[in-house]
Amino acid sequence: MRMIVRGARLLHAHGLSDVEVSEEGRIARVIPYDDQKEPPATGVLIEAHGALLTPPFVEPHIHLDTALTAGEPRPNASGTLWEGIACWSERKKTLTREDVIARATQVLRWQAAQGVLHVRTHCDTTDPALTALDALLEVRDRVRDVMTLQIVAFPQEGIVSFPDGGALLREAVRRGADVVGAIPHFEDTREDGIASLGTAFALAEEHGLRVDAHCDEIDDEQSRFVEVLATLALRSGLRERATASHTTAMGSYGGGYSFKLRRLLARSGINLVANPFANLNLQGRFDAYPKRRGLTQVKEMLAAGVNVAFGHDDVMDPWNALGTANPLQTALVGLYAAQLTGADEIPVAFSMVTDRAARVLGLSGTEYGITAGAPASFLLLPADSPEEALRRQVRPRYVVSRGTVLAETPPAPTRLLSWPGEAGPTEVDFTRK
Repeated sequence: MRMIVRGARLLHAHGLSDVEVSEEGRIARVIPYDDQKEPPATGVLIEAHGALLTPPFVEPHIHLDTALTAGEPRPNASGTLWEGIACWSERKKTLTREDVIARATQVLRWQAAQGVLHVRTHCDTTDPALTALDALLEVRDRVRDVMTLQIVAFPQEGIVSFPDGGALLREAVRRGADVVGAIPHFEDTREDGIASLGTAFALAEEHGLRVDAHCDEIDDEQSRFVEVLATLALRSGLRERATASHTTAMGSYGGGYSFKLRRLLARSGINLVANPFANLNLQGRFDAYPKRRGLTQVKEMLAAGVNVAFGHDDVMDPWNALGTANPLQTALVGLYAAQLTGADEIPVAFSMVTDRAARVLGLSGTEYGITAGAPASFLLLPADSPEEALRRQVRPRYVVSRGTVLAETPPAPTRLLSWPGEAGPTEVDFTRK
């Protein structure tokens, strides 16, 4: 064996388990833990001591090309989506290959250290030079041995309404983008928005790619492009290969239309990605009180059987000045924003940055999960359940990528130097009930 993790706690399993990893970097066996069994004499041995072993985190929606540009060339003073796009339009004129590679790599390093090993990034294609796209294609090749990076050809300023938007999108696909994007609500008219989705789906079908569209990211109950996207996915057969990201207008839809929409989305098989950080920040900016929450109908769509995942979206850019790309933060903010606080709902929030996000990227059972034959990519979290991992916002003790320890976070206990009735420094244990 190349590696053995002894005494780990697995999701949906009783008791503790040992996970054996082959020389090829795949999971060889998952067997019950036997504390009387002697550990192997060779290979890497990790004693889990009951820690939670999970598949890696998956980031289904981020913008690596814009990351770490907050305040450049100016801050987003209004905090709106629209001013953010205007700020970025100015900043992207100064992009260089080295600039994009350095910023994207920095954020990917943050993600890897926090257990994210599968990433879908959107990349603006409304730059005639496609500078950011070429840079991210190079980054994808650099990290392929440790991380999966999917690149969405994302027409930030439109396909139909931006000069040569369609031609640039096709060129991005020709150069190697993995997914076709769109932004129908930003197009000049509803007709343009519908046409843009038609272009995206036709391009995806032609090249055997997936679709992931920024869809209805606006506080307008008349913005209903998600029904168009779902219908195209259903009739084209792309189904679960299509994703609608944001869909924040859904927070303004009435009950009757929402009921009809849930039925259509469930039939279509598409995925939804909600981005709680960005949309809690950006939406409701034009409201007095009451202010809209800025999130899609997460609970209702989950109940209807629609796959919903959480994405971080922006990291220190014109739409979100903060962030460390931590998926557990995303899940915690998302569960509160969507009120997923029931005992049976909190683990669902955890799955929205693991299993459910993996479905968005199309990761199959042979590519993702704790099962024999899958790549030995997993996390050892110092917690005994997803609820505890979310509550305490733990960092992975170990991040393992394809059988190799990629990152390690040593325990860092906090001590009270004095406390009434206790002699000397005492350690604070946040795990006790």
